[in-house]
This record gives sequence, C-alpha cells and structure tokens, in this order.
Amino acid sequence: MGYELEDTVSLLERTPGALDALLRGLPEVWTDTNEGGDTWSVSTVIAHLIHCEHEDWMPRARHILRGDETQSFPAFDREGHVRWKGNNTLPQLLDEFARARAEGLEELRALKLTAQDLERRAKHPTLGIVTLGELLATWAAHDLTHLHQISRIMAHQTRAAVGPWVRFLGVMQCAGHSE
Repeated sequence: MGYELEDTVSLLERTPGALDALLRGLPEVWTDTNEGGDTWSVSTVIAHLIHCEHEDWMPRARHILRGDETQSFPAFDREGHVRWKGNNTLPQLLDEFARARAEGLEELRALKLTAQDLERRAKHPTLGIVTLGELLATWAAHDLTHLHQISRIMAHQTRAAVGPWVRFLGVMQCAGHSE
C-alpha cells in the first residue's frame, strides 16, 4: 500500500469515536484494571494518547516543517501520561482525547501539505533522520498499536474465565505491543 496523507487522516479522525463507542459506560473492571505488574490499564492508554496529541505528533510535525535537520526533536517524556490521567474519569479522558485529536487534525489540514512537504526531514533523538511522511504514518500506526493493546488488556480480564478456549484466542497469545 502506498502512502496517502488523506488515508492516514481518515483513520486518525475515527480513532476517538471508535474508542468512545467501545469504552464509554463500561464497568471499571474493563477500563481500570491492567494485565498485572507495571502494565497499563485502558484509562492509562487513553491518557498516553492525550499526551501524544499534545507533545508528540503536531509539535514534531511543526519541528520538521521549520527545516532544521541538525536540531533533534525534544525527547518524548514516556511518563507524561501520568499528568493527564491524574484523577480524571474515563469519560473525561475520552472527551479530552477527542478534543485534542480534532484540534491536531484541524492544524494538520490547514498546513495543506504537498508531496514535497512529506519528504522534509528532521532528526529524531533515537532514530536519526526521519521524514514528515514517516511521522504521520507512524501516528496512524500508533493508534492501531494502542487499539490492539486495549483489546489485549480487556481480554486479559477474562483469561481465567474462558478456560481451555484461551488457546484459540489470539488476543490472549500476544505478549506485548512495543519494545
């Protein structure tokens, strides 16, 4: 599949609604329980998505468009979601995510990016040189990664209850979502 910005945007604009439809109104056992240890709950994942909206995608896109390949992006604070989660309820987190995503996509559309813009480059603090197109494609893949993670977290809550069927349920075979 070739990369088309509008295809990416069409996925990005649907993520808040998909999460809202799946999660709003569920009992907390589905949304505030994790997979054990230091793993994240569903509400923590939503807080992380909010943090990324404010500190990652569009700030990095603006950095790339400024055109300075020598200056790295600021490092991403991997614990920044803690501030967003705070004492917020899941409905509050879902609302903030939808608001922040709509704002980010509005800004992205206003840029009226060209194919040449998507080739513009900047320095990532870990990965080295990256393009704007790669960043924007990663934004969509990041959403899908966390949708998968949310499914896995929720399925974990039924692990013992499904008994021997666990071996047929791929979501329960997955060991994680990233490095």
